[in-house]
Amino acid sequence: MKTVLIVEDDQVNARVFSKILTKRGGLAVKHTENVEEVMDIARTGEADLILMDVSLARSVYQGKPVDGIKITQLLKADPTTAKLPIILVTAHAMAGDREDFLAQSGADDYISKPVIDHQKFVDKIKSLLSPEE
Repeated sequence: MKTVLIVEDDQVNARVFSKILTKRGGLAVKHTENVEEVMDIARTGEADLILMDVSLARSVYQGKPVDGIKITQLLKADPTTAKLPIILVTAHAMAGDREDFLAQSGADDYISKPVIDHQKFVDKIKSLLSPEE
């Protein structure tokens, strides 16, 4: 079973994403906003895809505040985790935000919140997961 790591500082959003992915998508889910944990899970291959909130209010890495863009940059710059698909998730959905966020972060895709179409959400995530071996 494929595992999606949800990096989200809003517990309600994390629960909604988790429920959609497990019930509708048949996927396993992990959740953390602890950046050290995110890096460990990514490096050890415990997740097949990361759903990354862009604006993480309380996240700190190596003593510095970081957001989802910065964490994605770190993961994409590391040869061990560079190929791990990352989808940015954000409520910042103004014209041009998608392109800006994807260009800045190197993420694989972008979903705006709130997620209205649950099936489309699951389909987008599954499209970036490699098929089961």
